[in-house]
Amino acid sequence: MDNREAILQTALKLFCARGYDAVGVQEIVDQAGITKPTLYYYFGSKRGLLEEILRSNSEILENRLREAVEIPGQVPEVLYRVARAYFDFAGSHWQFYLFMLSQFYAGRETEGFRAVYPLIHKYYELVVRIFEDAADMLGNMRGRQEQFAVSFMGILDSHMMMLGREREETARLVMTDEKTYEIVHQFLHGIYS
Repeated sequence: MDNREAILQTALKLFCARGYDAVGVQEIVDQAGITKPTLYYYFGSKRGLLEEILRSNSEILENRLREAVEIPGQVPEVLYRVARAYFDFAGSHWQFYLFMLSQFYAGRETEGFRAVYPLIHKYYELVVRIFEDAADMLGNMRGRQEQFAVSFMGILDSHMMMLGREREETARLVMTDEKTYEIVHQFLHGIYS
């Protein structure tokens, strides 16, 4: 592993464990086994390091979600593909997923929140689009697309967090296809289904 990758992995591990604001540059370089000038050479600053962690990981998730949304299909099919893409990403990028959510729920004035909010908003907009595209077919959705998108994303996050609560640090989280189908079905039909 080269220095750049060592810095990225070390910083993500520390940020995930203690939060962006609680981790200093010195701690990152000490644990990565490099010097401050090396970190600054690659990233310019701690904020530059944060932005690269977010950019490199969020592009993967955004591309997977965009691909799931852009394939034509009925609402249940599209939601299933989105859920599958989201769960697969979260399961294989667990530290990043936890870090992203922690920064989203951090104080609104923090650097972490300001950096992560535009990314999460992009994911949300992709899900809103599913419901906007289906509004003509399903009249009860008209005017409620944003509400449905918030609910759907909340369900996905809640299920991933519960699945990961007892996870070993090195284990990959796997949400089964059957469970994914059940989650989408419950979202679409409610608790009486």
